[in-house]
Amino acid sequence: MILIADSGSTKTDWRLIDDQKKIHQYSTQGLNPYFQTEVEISEILRSELLPQLTFHLPSQIFFYGAGCGADSKKEIIYNSLIQNFPLSTSEINTDLLGAARALCGTTPGIAAILGTGSNTCYYDGSIIVENRSSLGFILGDDGSGAHISKTFIQSYLNGEMPVDLSSRFFERFKLSTNDILDAVYKKPMPNRFLASFSKFIYQNLKEQFVIDLVANCFEQFFDKHICKYKKHKELKLSCVGSVAFYYSNILRAVAENKGVNIDTIIETPIAGLTLYHLSL
Repeated sequence: MILIADSGSTKTDWRLIDDQKKIHQYSTQGLNPYFQTEVEISEILRSELLPQLTFHLPSQIFFYGAGCGADSKKEIIYNSLIQNFPLSTSEINTDLLGAARALCGTTPGIAAILGTGSNTCYYDGSIIVENRSSLGFILGDDGSGAHISKTFIQSYLNGEMPVDLSSRFFERFKLSTNDILDAVYKKPMPNRFLASFSKFIYQNLKEQFVIDLVANCFEQFFDKHICKYKKHKELKLSCVGSVAFYYSNILRAVAENKGVNIDTIIETPIAGLTLYHLSL
């Protein structure tokens, strides 16, 4: 039996493929070795995952997660899994490789994550062979929910957006300038704070101002990342994440203007990862 995990900071989606190729799905809180210790992760597995598995104990575990780039962070996840599944073999990979395998399967292509943050890679059908670093929330994450929301908030604070849209934003959130600045510069997780406005932005997507703002953010995403890959006009681009999924029409329009062919856009990678491992 094979157990597959797609983990972010808030939620982990699990799929178990049993010996009859039947698929079972489970969910736990997020597991991120940057924010949680080995002891904490092991306890979550013990208390939240194991009771759901009952008698379905896997022989192989494939874990794809945020924060799993460095070997030291992979080791935290690996040790936590071994403590709870001592008879299983475990493979720990980044969420970006998970996205690439979910989107492209065994076909070469360019894969991108567009959610709260953003990341991209050139994938050869098996592994990532080139990755243009996203540079994180402050210096990068172009095209992400945090980037779009940051650009929107800048326009709001600078008085650059239409008055009626600005009024609707204030009526919805009741945030002063100081409230916003405190959340961005003084409180933890400012990227999540900014990305939380993505729903409001999407709900006002009929506004030309909002369409242009989102398109401009995607323009930066393509110029700084996708178009830097040498084969960006030859290989298909596939994207995963809430931003890619909900703003897909604008994303595809910008891609077409850049001469990039978008293939697949999905909201989450777990179904694609399950198909990938079923096909091996």
